Amino acid sequence: MSNIRFKALEMSMQRSKRQLPVIPSRPSAYFGELTFNKAAMSDFLSREAYKAVQEAVEQGVKIERRNADQIASGMKTWAISKGATHFSHWFHPLTGATAEKHDAFITLLEDGKAIENFTGNELVQQEPDASSFPHGGIRNTFEARGYTAWDPTSPSFILDGTLCIPTIFISYTGESLDYKLPLIKALTVLESEATQICQFFDSSVKRVQATLGWEQEYFIVDSALYSARPDLSLTGRTLFGHASAKDQQLADHYFGAIPERVIDFMREFEYEAIRLGIPVKTRHNEVAPGQFECAPAYEEVNVAIDHNQLLMHLLEKIGKRHGYTVLLHEKPYANINGSGKHNNWSMQTDKGENLLSPGKTPEENLQFLVFLINILKAVEEHADVLRAYIASAGNDLRLGGHEAPPAIISAFIGTRLTEALDQLESITTQAGTKKANKPYNIPKIPEILPDNTDRNRTSPFAFTGNKFEFRAVGSSANCAVPMIALNTIVANQLKLFRIETERLVAQNMKREEAMYLILNRYIKESRKILFEGNSYSQEWVEEAARRGLSNIADTPRALKTLISNDAVSVFEDNDVLTRREIQARYEIQLDNYVRKVQIESRVIGDLAINHIIPIAIRYQNQLIENVIGLKEVLDSKTFQSLSKTQTDTIRDISDHIINIKNMVQKMVETRKVINKYSDLENRALDYRDKVFPYFEQIKYHVDKLELLIDDEMWPLPKYRELLFAR
Repeated sequence: MSNIRFKALEMSMQRSKRQLPVIPSRPSAYFGELTFNKAAMSDFLSREAYKAVQEAVEQGVKIERRNADQIASGMKTWAISKGATHFSHWFHPLTGATAEKHDAFITLLEDGKAIENFTGNELVQQEPDASSFPHGGIRNTFEARGYTAWDPTSPSFILDGTLCIPTIFISYTGESLDYKLPLIKALTVLESEATQICQFFDSSVKRVQATLGWEQEYFIVDSALYSARPDLSLTGRTLFGHASAKDQQLADHYFGAIPERVIDFMREFEYEAIRLGIPVKTRHNEVAPGQFECAPAYEEVNVAIDHNQLLMHLLEKIGKRHGYTVLLHEKPYANINGSGKHNNWSMQTDKGENLLSPGKTPEENLQFLVFLINILKAVEEHADVLRAYIASAGNDLRLGGHEAPPAIISAFIGTRLTEALDQLESITTQAGTKKANKPYNIPKIPEILPDNTDRNRTSPFAFTGNKFEFRAVGSSANCAVPMIALNTIVANQLKLFRIETERLVAQNMKREEAMYLILNRYIKESRKILFEGNSYSQEWVEEAARRGLSNIADTPRALKTLISNDAVSVFEDNDVLTRREIQARYEIQLDNYVRKVQIESRVIGDLAINHIIPIAIRYQNQLIENVIGLKEVLDSKTFQSLSKTQTDTIRDISDHIINIKNMVQKMVETRKVINKYSDLENRALDYRDKVFPYFEQIKYHVDKLELLIDDEMWPLPKYRELLFAR
């Protein structure tokens, strides 16, 4: 076994069990203790300051600077009581990660002494370097000024001794350079439009909030093995590796017993998450070996997204303490399940009513049908927008295979709701007949009440009882990206529905009759995206093509939708993103795609030429020496018989080496030509069409060598080790 690989395996086997911190038995006792939540605010803020924050959160009232000073003082006192020494504006730049710059609370006095101080100005506004973050041409290198501004709707928290204040991030010229600001704008317009629709049914409804419950899938791998794989370390995924004889084919990992070392890791990151107010609730083994999932209770979308970004940080940080590296890449291993981040999305009124809850008779629940059908209409109208907002190099590898939905955006609503829409489509003045699901009758088992719909885990956008599950989102994504798109297109569609309804009412049509008439048309127009079958199947790909649905398999082509006039209009008309901001995001994402494929290409070349081929030649030389030795001691006939295996292997190794070297050389030359392109879009397309195809071809020959070369000599930890060393 190669020296590096041997040491990695040895370290993995000798990994000592980490001593867990003392964790109280009741999570409710420490939930949110590191969060400046309502309880903390009521203890540390004056009545006036507390009221100002609540009015900002619940009514959108701006906080005056005089109140900001009081809030900052109380927040500082609370943070210091929890051991914080620094503060930081915490924001979501267009890198996809989070960013922070720490400043100490300390302030020098004239007598040389120091005090802890934190002002309203420091709370409300800071000035990071805008030109140093991705900006898509909005800022030049010499135009560095940008601002972060406090978002009071998401609670501040303490992380590693620093008070972190969630903020938006804008340029000096006012454009958004982050994900939070357009998200807040999208949520605001959705709240306005959904509230107005609710008031058709109940005039006392004052507010509607979008809610989100994400499911975070991830892999863990022993850190020693991870460090011995340059491809994992540099790209987040394995670029070479033959399948393990056993992986997920027995389906024995899914929901299986969680290994002891893994459960210790989970307990600690859940403890830290709960202290930060993240309501983690679910944990389990996922389908692939080494793959797991966690999920929280539902929260308001903006808070849920902040919590997901925090949790990804915790997974990586706590994983290292236990000798694990957490892989958030969508496809770290070939030919087994990838990882997604299912976004379970719904809307709730200020009275606690879930607007996507069908009730016992959805056929008669007009308010539910209005929201359901408008959402379907929005998805039908803007399917390519949703596809663009989940596009990434990693997600391209995941979509369409191994329990990931295809790139075709379709919606599943289940047999019961399909029947309800069928009935509604045939009438215009009333809903259909009552029809309830019958409970199961199983001896000795408590009553099981079936939901209104089955659950289609192959659908990218599935109705699952009282919410829509957007399953196509990638595991490494910032949830804000798909949520910006979904909330905007639904808000836009609700606005169109409201305007049309009000127009018909102005023409003396009864409101209910007007709504049924419009919904009837929407159902017909949305039929093409409704699919109840197996979205993984080739039959669906062919059927979707007949229906005229897009099947955009790669990121460069998917992103083109971002800058289409129709897509830009939706975001501009709803004051979520301007054309300039959208163009900037388009260029940033194209550039990010190019750089990721370029890095992978370079790693492939380095591993193949400097690691794989030298080992192959070394093993080949051993075989040649063996053949020479056999020839010296054996007669010609016996030699021909006994040396055939060695000579065939020598020939096979040579063929693979030649193919690898030739293809790496061609890939590098192709890359050099493309790198000279001035047009970013063409560069991205050619990286996808002309560079990326070499990856699988080179991998094929390297993986064949893995099967030929002595296991003790192979330089990289193999799939069986990466997947099962836990």
